[in-house]
Amino acid sequence: MTGSPFLRGAGCVEPVRVMLLISSLEHGGAERQAVELANRLGEDGFRVLVCALEDCNPLADQLVHREGNFRVVAKRSRYDPSVVWRVARLMRQERIQVVHAFLFDAEMVARLAARIAGVPVVIASERNMDMRVGWVQWLGKRLTRSWFDVLIANSEAGGRFNTRMYGIDPARIRVVRNGVDVERFRPLDQAECRKALGLPVGVPVVGMVAAFKRQKNYEDFLHLARRLLDRLPAVRFACVGEPLRGNLQGAADYQREIVALVDQLHLREHIDFLGRRDHMPTVYNSFDVTVLPSKREGTPNVLLESMACGVPVVATDISDNAHVVPEGRVGFVVPLGDVAMLTQRTLELLSGPARRTMMGQAARRWVATEFSTAALVQRTAAVYTETLRRKLGPEAIP
Repeated sequence: MTGSPFLRGAGCVEPVRVMLLISSLEHGGAERQAVELANRLGEDGFRVLVCALEDCNPLADQLVHREGNFRVVAKRSRYDPSVVWRVARLMRQERIQVVHAFLFDAEMVARLAARIAGVPVVIASERNMDMRVGWVQWLGKRLTRSWFDVLIANSEAGGRFNTRMYGIDPARIRVVRNGVDVERFRPLDQAECRKALGLPVGVPVVGMVAAFKRQKNYEDFLHLARRLLDRLPAVRFACVGEPLRGNLQGAADYQREIVALVDQLHLREHIDFLGRRDHMPTVYNSFDVTVLPSKREGTPNVLLESMACGVPVVATDISDNAHVVPEGRVGFVVPLGDVAMLTQRTLELLSGPARRTMMGQAARRWVATEFSTAALVQRTAAVYTETLRRKLGPEAIP
């Protein structure tokens, strides 16, 4: 339990009313974390409303109480000022006391709508680090930087990025790393999982799970594949992910470039592109090693989910990955762009099944202890209640 998620007022005590405002509930890391928060905060006594600003929300099906705690206030155009007023109206109707926003569109709407509706606590988010920011986003966040109370970053690097880019006082930043449902993401029979995906049984399989975005660095994964095949001709590779909708961030263009590189490196017969998969525990459990060569991240869900399934990981040493993946205990981190080291570490895991099993078991214990959904919810709820007490007085929350 998070403890004391109740607000005292007008002679009564009632659950704190929280709005999680997000651009959409499409398939993505921030979106999955919002769903996890909504489901578990509700269990811990908060009254949670999830609000999306677009109509395409496939992850809404994973909300435990979708009918009661999910709304769509859709933007009618890319820059639709009316959405601010419509969200403010919903905030007033639902008597929201804390709004927690995810992703840029929702961040701007939350900051403006909360001022109109009189919401006492506004929580901002940072899910990435060192990204290229357009002038509209930079100006919007810079001008409204005083219009939220606390920023929750899912990595230390993300917090530093906000201080450097937008001038956010570090005292207003809290780091709450992502959480994973360790009951859902757990070890399963590898042979059965591979059969479900059409992957071969009895050969090494190296996997990558990522949307087709340039920051995910699929090209280094393919160069890793080419080098590994020269050492282990039987190894198989699997990629799970799809481009962002509407060629957002040039994702579809990037996918075409990656497919062309597959042919240039003569990998067509050795790699499977599996698209998006709904049952991700099956995916991770079909791998021997999960590789994530990203150029930038916050706290990658992929690493946590793979380790929760008992599958060790090899990732680039960016953001907080060196904390997420303790070196040599649960996997390895390697310098960004060092394909030779990426190959060497992956080869070490493939060549030593006993060590791989030991590291996979340690990885699951590590995630269950430090990165569970329960820990995510407890730490996030603590930020909500701390900020409410500061804004409304310690007597407001008994």
